[in-house]
Amino acid sequence: MATFANTASAGEKIGVIVVDIQGDFTTYKKGSMAVAGSDQAFVEKVEKTTLMLKEKGYPIFATQDWHPAEHVSFYINHAGKKPFEVIQLEGRTQVLWPPHCVQNTPNAEILLDNNLFFAIVQKGKDRRYDSYSGFQDDGGFKTEMDQTLKNNGIQELIVYGIATDYCVKATAIDAVDAGYKVTVVEGLSKGVALDTTAGVLEEMKAKGIILVKELQ
Repeated sequence: MATFANTASAGEKIGVIVVDIQGDFTTYKKGSMAVAGSDQAFVEKVEKTTLMLKEKGYPIFATQDWHPAEHVSFYINHAGKKPFEVIQLEGRTQVLWPPHCVQNTPNAEILLDNNLFFAIVQKGKDRRYDSYSGFQDDGGFKTEMDQTLKNNGIQELIVYGIATDYCVKATAIDAVDAGYKVTVVEGLSKGVALDTTAGVLEEMKAKGIILVKELQ
C-alpha cells in the first residue's frame, strides 16, 4: 500500500484525476457498458478515498464521457454492425460500443459527490470522434484539461477510475506526454478485460507511469 508521500516527488504540486465514474460503466447502476467489479462497494471506496485526498488538500478533477446520441462509437449508428465490432473509420480504428453516457441521461452522471471536484472535464462531445483520454479526442482536438491543470500549477497527477485498459490508460499516457509525472492507482480502477488490462499496465510502466495498488 503506497502512502501519499511516495507517489510523487517532494515539492511538486499534485492533482488527482478521477476517470469516468459514471453509471453506464458500473455494475452498481446496471450500466450498458458495466465493467466487472464496479459494484456499489467499489464506487464507495473510490468516493471515500477521493474525499480523503480532497481533505488533504489535493485538487480533484474528473473526466466525464458526454456523448451525443448520434455518436460515432455507438454500433446502432452503423447499419448492420454489432456491439464490440472493430471497424476502420477515416484511417482510425474504431471499436463500436453499446450506446453509453448519452448527454443528459441518468447513467451519464458521475456517481461521486460533484462537490469533490475542482473541475469536471467532459469528453466525447463531438459526434465524429471517440475520446478515451481526458486530454484529447481521437481527432486530436484538445479538452480544457491540460490548461486547467497548468493554470492551477499541477505538475504531478494521481489517476484512477474506469476503465483501466481504456480511459484510465489513455488519460495517464496523454498526461505523461504533456509533461506530468503520473501515478495510477490499480485498486481504485477497474479494467474491461484481464488480458488487455495486464498488457496496459506494462505499457504504462514502459511510459514511466508509477503503478500502486492502493493509497493510504
